[in-house]
Order: sequence, then structure tokens, then C-alpha cells
Amino acid sequence: MTTPAPGPASRGGRSPAAVLRGLVPSVYAPSLLEFVGLAALMPVIPLLARDLGFSVPQAAALSTIFGLTSFLGPIPAGRLISRIGARAALVITGCLLVVSNLLAFVLIAPALGGGGDLVHRIMLVVLLLVMAASTQVWQLGRQAYLGTALPATMRARGMTLFGGVIRVGEVIGPLLGAVVMAAGSMAWVFLLFALTAAAGTVMVAVFLPPGEARAGGATGRRGRAPRTTARVALDRAVLRRMVAVGVGIAPVMMARVNRPVIVPLLGDALGLDPVWISVVFGISAALEILLVIPAGTLMDRYGRAAVAVPCALVMGAGFLLLALLGTVWAGGSGTAAVLALLLPSLLIGLGNGLGSGIVMTLGIDVSPVHGRTRYLSWWNTMLGAGRLSAPLLVTAITLLAPVAVAGAATGALCVAGGLWLTRTLPRVTPAGGTRGR
Repeated sequence: MTTPAPGPASRGGRSPAAVLRGLVPSVYAPSLLEFVGLAALMPVIPLLARDLGFSVPQAAALSTIFGLTSFLGPIPAGRLISRIGARAALVITGCLLVVSNLLAFVLIAPALGGGGDLVHRIMLVVLLLVMAASTQVWQLGRQAYLGTALPATMRARGMTLFGGVIRVGEVIGPLLGAVVMAAGSMAWVFLLFALTAAAGTVMVAVFLPPGEARAGGATGRRGRAPRTTARVALDRAVLRRMVAVGVGIAPVMMARVNRPVIVPLLGDALGLDPVWISVVFGISAALEILLVIPAGTLMDRYGRAAVAVPCALVMGAGFLLLALLGTVWAGGSGTAAVLALLLPSLLIGLGNGLGSGIVMTLGIDVSPVHGRTRYLSWWNTMLGAGRLSAPLLVTAITLLAPVAVAGAATGALCVAGGLWLTRTLPRVTPAGGTRGR
């Protein structure tokens, strides 16, 4: 017997806490399980690639598979979800995640340690593509479902909690992956991902209501709605609104992608060893998790700009400070080097924590209720372009200048995005409080 999550017909009169508790088995717990497995795998991909005979640049390029699918994958994923429903799409792609990870373990594990050849390298690329595509369906399906299941007056809290679950998974995953690798080998991470994906898929199959899962995609099994004049006008209006908001929030996405690249490189330039760099990341991540619930409450009460603007501006200030201290304190003492990395990282973590779930919340805000899955696929494609271009920006800058300049450029983009959002968001997103209701 399934336990339906709260939807438009069943959530009336329920407290916000009760609504969110009802979404735990159908959305939040499966999301945590998936991101634990994914976060355990991501740092190991370059190491697996090197063991199979990839060169260093080739091994680094493999990680861009997930960035490329975040740009190319949302629209096909949206069509799949609209055609067969979110629950069916999530279960099918969840099974693909399980099978692809099991195949990766069976086929690739024996080749580790110098025994890999071209066939093993091709298999790794294909399996990573399947995992990345399946992950896109999971992300879009849950976002579309939450847009329907959450009341408008607590949408930000629900989406922010979703962002917080992702962050918790990103902290637990690498730690659990390290334990698994210590007990076996690098390939055992595939087994870990298969296990977490299987558990998440079972929870989706049992707890996600099939009827409401289809509510976010208005086109249903018959495919896309006809292209009437009114439909074309609506599409253009939605696209204009998405571009207006996306221009401001894209720098935040770029900063999130660039952070795990710029901070370690600058820490290395300051002479810090990997242990201290990891400690800085851990402290910053803990600060982000503490801000998850307050960020959602602020958005629902005072509007999206109350969180999105400080998020962009504070992250921008953190990157600018990182570039400044990384330049001024270069060659200083060990304490100065740690502070030069820690203080800006705390500022970046503060801004990023304030923005937990902001991108997904804005995607729901600018998407009409009918056909929401299709519009969300547009939104995710736009932001996927930002994710894909972010590392290219760092690469281009570091070819000509120190990494601190890449940090300054990222910070400047965030500040400009925050100023843009100050004007844009109040006009196109819920105001919060009484007006938001």
C-alpha cells in the first residue's frame, strides 16, 4: 500500500511541516540516496580513467560528460517525463542507473591496475553517459513533481530543503566512498552507487503517486500540445521571463561549478597541502547546510529577491576577496595562507547556503502550471549552458593569467548578476508574505 505525498487535493489544511514530512519517502529520501552514490563516484572518475590508460587531459575531460548532459539532456528528459509520467520515468532510469553501475563493476574492475585497453576505456565512457542521462531525468522529474506537490506559499522551503538534501549527500558520499574503497578497491564505488540507486528507485516506485506525478507535464501520453497562436505567444512570454531571470542567476551556477576548481588551485598556489584544503571545504560545507531552512523561510516570507540577491552578492564578494588575499598573502606564513583560503571560503559558503534551492525555486516560479515539465526542461538547459561554460572560462583565463584572476572574474560576474536580480526578480516572482499568498 502506497503513502501518497501531499498534492493539490490532499494538502489542504495541513501544516508546512506535515506537507514536507509527507514528501520525505517519495522525494527527499530517494534524492539523498542518489546524491550519496553520485557524490561518491565523481571524485573517483579521473582516478579510474587513469588506471584504465587515459591520459591526464582525457581523464579530466571525462568529468565534463555530466556537464554536457546537463546542457543537452533536459529537453529529451522533459519529453520522456511528459509522455510516460514522472514515476515511470524515474523508475526506468533508476533501473538503468543500477544496471549501468553493476556492469561497470563487473566489466571494468578486473581491468584496473594496468590491465585496461581501448575496449575498457570505451565501456567506461558509455556507462558514464548512461549514468549522466539517467541523472538528468531524476533531477527534472523530482523538480517538476515538487512544483505540483508544494503549495505556492511554501514552495521555497520545499525546494530549499531539496537543495539541502543534495548538499548533505555531497558531504556523505565522498566519506562513504572512502570507506568502501578502503575495504575493497576503487571499483567498489560502482557497487555503492548501484545500492543507493536501487534503494531510491524502490522508494519512488512505492511512495510516488502515479496520478500527481503526471500533473507537472500537461501533455501526457499524447505527446506535445498543438502549436496554436496562443501557445506560441505563451512560449515566447515564458522564454523572455526565463532569460530575464537566468541572466542574473547563471553567474551563481557558474560560481558553484568554478569553486571546486579555483579554491584548490589557489590553495596549492599558496603552498597548502591537500589536507588543509579539504578542511577548508568541510568547514564551508557545514556552514551551507546550517543555512538551508532559514533560506527557504526567508524566500517564502519576503520574496525571492531577499535571498537570491544576497546569495549572488555575497558569493561575488567571497570570490573577489579570495583573489585579493590569494595575491596579497602569496608567499606568506602558513597561518596567512590558511586564512587567505578560509575567510573567503566562509563568505562563499555563506552566500551559497543562502541560495540553497534558489535555482530550482526560480525555475518553478517562471514556469506555467500547465506543461511545467517542458518549460522546466528549457530552464535547466539554459542553466546547463552556464555549467558547461564555467570551467571553460577558468581554463581560458589560467592560460594567460594566475588563477586568482579567474576568481576575480567569477566574483565580478556574481556581483553583476546580483545587481541585475535586484531589478528583475520583484517583477516576475512571488513577492512573499501576504502578497505571495
